[in-house]
Amino acid sequence: MRNLRHLSVILFVLVAMICFFSCDKSRPGSFEVGEGSFLLNGKPFVVKAGEVHFPRIPQEYWEHRIKMVKAQGMNTICIYVFWNFHEPKQDQFCFEGQADVRSFVKLCQKHGLYVIVRPGPYCCAEWEMGGLPWWLLKKKDINLRSLDPFFMERVKKFEGKLAEQLADLQITKGGPIIMVQVENEFGGYGTDKPYVSAVRDVLREVGWTDVPLFQCDWSSNFEQNALDDLLWTMNFGTGSHIDSQFNRLKELRPNTPLMCSEFWSGWFDNWGRAHETREAKDMVAGLREMLEKNISFSLYMVHGGTSFGHWAGANSPGYQPDCTSYDYDAPIDEAGRATPKFWLLREMLQQFSDKKLPEVPEALPVIAIPKFELIEFAPLADGFGGLKTTEDQNNLTFEYNNLGWGSMFYITSLPEVSVPSVLKMDAHDYAQVFINDKFVGRLDRRIRETSLTIPPTKEGDVIRILVEATGRINYGRAIKDFKGIVGDVTLTPILQKGEAEAICLTGWERYGISDDYKQAVSALEGFSGKRVDEYHENFKDEVKLFGTRGYYRGTFSLQETGDTWLDMSTWGKGQVYVNGHAIGRFWEIGPQQTLFLPGCWLKKGENEIIVLDVVGPQKSFIEGLDHPILDNLRQPTPVITPLDGETWQGDGPGAVWQGDGPGAL
Repeated sequence: MRNLRHLSVILFVLVAMICFFSCDKSRPGSFEVGEGSFLLNGKPFVVKAGEVHFPRIPQEYWEHRIKMVKAQGMNTICIYVFWNFHEPKQDQFCFEGQADVRSFVKLCQKHGLYVIVRPGPYCCAEWEMGGLPWWLLKKKDINLRSLDPFFMERVKKFEGKLAEQLADLQITKGGPIIMVQVENEFGGYGTDKPYVSAVRDVLREVGWTDVPLFQCDWSSNFEQNALDDLLWTMNFGTGSHIDSQFNRLKELRPNTPLMCSEFWSGWFDNWGRAHETREAKDMVAGLREMLEKNISFSLYMVHGGTSFGHWAGANSPGYQPDCTSYDYDAPIDEAGRATPKFWLLREMLQQFSDKKLPEVPEALPVIAIPKFELIEFAPLADGFGGLKTTEDQNNLTFEYNNLGWGSMFYITSLPEVSVPSVLKMDAHDYAQVFINDKFVGRLDRRIRETSLTIPPTKEGDVIRILVEATGRINYGRAIKDFKGIVGDVTLTPILQKGEAEAICLTGWERYGISDDYKQAVSALEGFSGKRVDEYHENFKDEVKLFGTRGYYRGTFSLQETGDTWLDMSTWGKGQVYVNGHAIGRFWEIGPQQTLFLPGCWLKKGENEIIVLDVVGPQKSFIEGLDHPILDNLRQPTPVITPLDGETWQGDGPGAVWQGDGPGAL
């Protein structure tokens, strides 16, 4: 009996050891830069990564998307970590809920995927200010992405907090993280090796010491900031000539492993430009060629997702605001479904795998929601937040007034001008001008509108300028993108003979309208949730001034939940909140006409929706479709040509839409 017990113990120990060595995914390992190849635990390894941004995916869907990436045939997931998402206010760090990057990385490991971390501090990614926090701009003279002492102090603090979350998940400590990026495409910003070196040193100091550090850029500029002790990788997209992208790198480092750290599967969309797509066969051909040549890659994007809330940025030069959808024409679409690109790529990647790829997860349920009306209303003025008076006439920006995102009313009195005059200002980004109770015009930064003609005025006439911020620039030198009115506002009489002197308007009162859900609820409750028809009947003065601009609230009831797309094609410009979740920006000009609404944010029974429309809708109805509309550009649009000294990134700007739009009274 005793021998039997001993045998049972021995068998138990053997089974436990077998399970540990064969099933445990947290054993310490190694990932190194070898001669001509990456080495995973000492053996040659080709990185087949897909880029995924966890803030662009509801937390409830993270695991589904990770499974989709693995079923695509990838062995690694690449992530940006957006600084402003984790420190929305200075010294208020968040790594919980939707911002729980540690949980996302551990989910990747759970499903046998390695992770590449790209912690900035600058990311780009068509994300608000490229991932940099807006509150940095409260220090007006700050030099971003430089050795500016305040900037580097904040970089070190953020990177330290992030390392507390992730550094112990490096592969040498039993985690899935195999590489970490230093800064991002700095050649598109400038040449500053001391700064790039300082970021490298910060990352090492906070704990990224066990895995290779790398820097990425384009083949045309990577030498400008290349550091000798970092791995160099290239970024390029579908249709590129692969060998030419690496020619110079192979001359300088003939034995280095080659990697395309961003192989663009598609492209992003801008408001007022045609929807972007790329050919599936061209994407797959480029990836196949790299694999045949033992070149590692990260497919940007394998799944794009959605820039919920106010997180979509804007491209530059010029001002090209990014759409809410970040579908990117990726193999896995915005709702996490397999596209024809997915299946073509999966078939090819299966040929480069010695194991059968996992089954593709089922698509999540999709529903349609019958049309419903939003009948509660509050005028835009009921969203006013704090007031800033006239302490600094030279600083009318949101940042000076402690407003990160949203809109601001600027109000002052006008002098008497007996003839029409030209009102001139630099408004970031969409300004609407009212004199007394009349709407007189708008200025759209996209199409470089900085002035408009206004009628004669009497002394004491009131001018109100409503400026809505769309998204801070995320690329190039223009990322120092202040919002609101930037500089002076002047009035120049139009004379038949001679030139009149410009009058600088002063004495501005400033009323901020934050674009968050709590502010929207407060506005509606402060107005006692009046019906739209009741507002028009009983508040005629407000109707004259604000028209249909304001907050709308409605409800819809569901028996079953599922993903859907809100049709916003009858609305003007603004934001949507469903059950407290910020769904994103809409704008009638297109090309995007629907907003993706994840089913995990819906519930059986009654659901609440609030729309903030700063232009005003044609009709205050919404329905939920079972498909997106991402390619409906409303009107033919003029091309914006570069100014002197400007060069366009990538394909350059497309057409932009021009017109009066709704809301003119």
